[in-house]
Amino acid sequence: MTRRVDAHHHVWDLAVRDQPWTAGLPALRRSFALAELEPELRREGIDATVLVQTVDVPEETPELLALAAKHPVIAGVVGWVDLTAPDVADRIAELVAGPGGRRLVGIRHGVQGEPDPRWLCRDDVRRGLAAVADAGLVYDLLVVPVQLPAAVETVRALPGLRFVLDHAGKPMIAQGERAGWAADIAALGAEDNVAVKLSGLVTEADLDNWSIDDIRPYAEDVLAAFGPERTMYGSDWPVCLLAADYPRVAGLARALIAGLSEVERDAVLGGTAARWYRLDPR
Repeated sequence: MTRRVDAHHHVWDLAVRDQPWTAGLPALRRSFALAELEPELRREGIDATVLVQTVDVPEETPELLALAAKHPVIAGVVGWVDLTAPDVADRIAELVAGPGGRRLVGIRHGVQGEPDPRWLCRDDVRRGLAAVADAGLVYDLLVVPVQLPAAVETVRALPGLRFVLDHAGKPMIAQGERAGWAADIAALGAEDNVAVKLSGLVTEADLDNWSIDDIRPYAEDVLAAFGPERTMYGSDWPVCLLAADYPRVAGLARALIAGLSEVERDAVLGGTAARWYRLDPR
């Protein structure tokens, strides 16, 4: 059986740094440590994880890398650098050279919070993305549906960069909006330098009353566009706690891929993440 990987989770310590985006979310307005997640991972048979940045500040990523250096379960870190900085390549190299630097597998920016829906198409951003590609790293796309067309243009403009679409592009499941999102997902899936995370969907549905049937059509669209070989499971813990605990999120993922072959299920539950992020074998 392929090593099981949770390709998307977070940790944070409010005593070290505020998480302003949690201000209106009481359930998330506390610190979340790896020690709280590890028992959940063991219960669900998860062997390794990818730890993802939460705030767009330079201080956080070295902390995440140092944590990964101490905890073998963290096989990779998706960090942050200012893509628009003239010395972005040097900043990436500094992260790689620092403690835990070999665990740096990707870069992410909170594009979903940018007011310009075409932020990804800016010349300075594209130069930064080219530096990510030159460093051999992945770029995680954190976008909302209105930003998906710019994401499509960007992945086409940078065929040498591996992209991962976080949270399937955050479809508006609770509102029942699917057609436009699905068309953009199909366009992204047609580009072979893009993979996708089957993650974060419970928090796009009705938080208090979602069902597998609510989410299944969106998962089917994702799998049809990307195939299991470019789809990976992520819990989005602890953000998922707004709608479901870890066992329920993991169970949802297994239910959504139950109709796939064993080889395909192995890809979604670990193989794709290990290959796409080039995680060190353990």
